Amino acid sequence: MVNQKTLDDQKKRPSIRPGHWFDSFLSIKRKSRPELPGNKLSRAQRTNLTFFGFLTPWLFGLIFLTIIPLIISLGISFTNYDGLNWDSLKFVKFNNYLRAFGDPDVGASLRQTLLWMSVYLPSWLILSFGLAYLLNQIGRAKSFYRALFYLPSVVPAAAGVTAWMSVLDKNVGLLNGAISLFKPGTAIGWVSAYSLQVLTLIVLWASLGTGMIIFLAGLQNIPEELLEAARIDGANGLQILWKVILPLMTPVFFFQIIIGLISVFQQLTYPLLLVFGGGMGNIGLPPTEIRLYIFNAYHNIMVGQRFGYGSALLWLLFIGIVLLSLALFWSQRFWVYSDEVTG
Repeated sequence: MVNQKTLDDQKKRPSIRPGHWFDSFLSIKRKSRPELPGNKLSRAQRTNLTFFGFLTPWLFGLIFLTIIPLIISLGISFTNYDGLNWDSLKFVKFNNYLRAFGDPDVGASLRQTLLWMSVYLPSWLILSFGLAYLLNQIGRAKSFYRALFYLPSVVPAAAGVTAWMSVLDKNVGLLNGAISLFKPGTAIGWVSAYSLQVLTLIVLWASLGTGMIIFLAGLQNIPEELLEAARIDGANGLQILWKVILPLMTPVFFFQIIIGLISVFQQLTYPLLLVFGGGMGNIGLPPTEIRLYIFNAYHNIMVGQRFGYGSALLWLLFIGIVLLSLALFWSQRFWVYSDEVTG
């Protein structure tokens, strides 16, 4: 017969499980290990370390690929640097900037840029807003059409121009082929004869998706209560669009105008691709219709080897964009809707 005291001692004894001795050994080892003052980071320190770790590559890119090249470009704009010969480098003060004001090529390219902006920018704003407004009315398949309209925005520029050349080519283009069904022998040089219109068409095709997405986000942010109140008051669809939706969308229009203005003055990729892929000649003789301001600066630097003069043209462009942007920011008080009530 087992003694009651023996049973009580067995109950108090801890049960032994596999690995129990090893866990006990590790716990003793951890307790015996001295904790150094700087051996453990707080949660805030780990968060900051992670943040700056992810920020460092972008910061290096900003410094070495943006800020330093800008400073070098500004210095070069006051010299006669030709891109090769440092021995003949001379400081010419503001001569490059003064020369730009009397250069007929600069004036012609600036007028052409402003002409293209007056055609492209309003068309882009109206079409992208119209697409977003129509897409916002669709109940089903909205995601499908949104992706479909946005797809050209992610197509590489070279691939997009190549596809359009298969349509607009003078000899084997699909457009001339379709016209030849009714008028045999048609061979219209669309790209060479209508280069500015073709540029506008291709850039609109490539950029409508981006503008549509931004406008769609703004439309979906309009409170439904305001639209319902307008319907209760008897407003029809056109009145709701003109009196409610458009005023509330003016901040989005303002943002789009700023972005579109900057993109117009920086448009270089598609004119270059049209020159190379459109059969309009070599890079030394670009057509006047698409010789925009940025194209003229590129031509002076890469073809004319006038790095100092080309850099001055680019800095004048930067100053012009800043001044236009400041003018737009000043004008927003007169036409951009704001929730703030001024006293």
